[in-house]
Amino acid sequence: MKILITGGAGMLGRTLCRRLADHSIVVADLPEWDITEGDAFCLKASEIQPDVIIHCAAMTKVDDCETNRDLAFRLNEEGSRNVAVAAAACGARLIAISTDYVFSGEPPREPWAWGEGDFTSPRTVYGESKLAGERLISMVCPSAVILRTAWLYGAGGPSFVHTMVSLGTKEGEPIKVVNDQRGNPTSTDVVAEAIAFLLEKPEVSGIVHATCEEACSWYDFACEIKKLMGERFKREIVPCTTEEFPRPAKRPKNSALRKSALNVLGYRTSTWKDALSVFIRSEF
Repeated sequence: MKILITGGAGMLGRTLCRRLADHSIVVADLPEWDITEGDAFCLKASEIQPDVIIHCAAMTKVDDCETNRDLAFRLNEEGSRNVAVAAAACGARLIAISTDYVFSGEPPREPWAWGEGDFTSPRTVYGESKLAGERLISMVCPSAVILRTAWLYGAGGPSFVHTMVSLGTKEGEPIKVVNDQRGNPTSTDVVAEAIAFLLEKPEVSGIVHATCEEACSWYDFACEIKKLMGERFKREIVPCTTEEFPRPAKRPKNSALRKSALNVLGYRTSTWKDALSVFIRSEF
């Protein structure tokens, strides 16, 4: 297949380029490709005539979104609409990447994981803009797959894993890590494998959650990184609360996702610990 990947130079995009190398890949990224320029993007896509568009491009820095609402919506809502229009014009299948931030992060019970059909109620500009993009994609391309993922890390970063390894391999004071936010640490390799699976399932559409299995806190995540790094990780890790690290954007207390759609298809992702172990060995 000929696959066009928006945001193809980003962390997930780079992983997809490697995983899908058996296909004909077109990397659509700035400055040559700008998803906010709808007519120009559609024209360039029509020249390529892709079979599939995987839409990774987005404004993902949640604090920057909070302080620059207009840009967040221009990229995450209008940009997604433009990509969907281009996909519809080309007759291409669209797989669009979205986020756990479309949920409130305030679960009605513990342990809780958000399912594909659960009520969305974003508490941040990032989440609002991504949900607005989801809705426009669904309107323009009803057969699109909207793939929500979370807590991503991958080769080359930037990611929480890279930050922890960078801090931990230097001498210094204990590292404080939040212990009251829960989610699914997820390798871009795991997401790329799920997308490769979905490429073989053209009948699948709608919302699909794709994260690693099982959930933990950021503190648990950091402790596992320290364990896997062994003696190279020199600093202690200590738990703290969200309130000790105020940020412009509200962080969800619980953003764990259920993978109901993938499970119905007979597909299961790796556990977060297994995926992290593989990644640490290959990356560091």
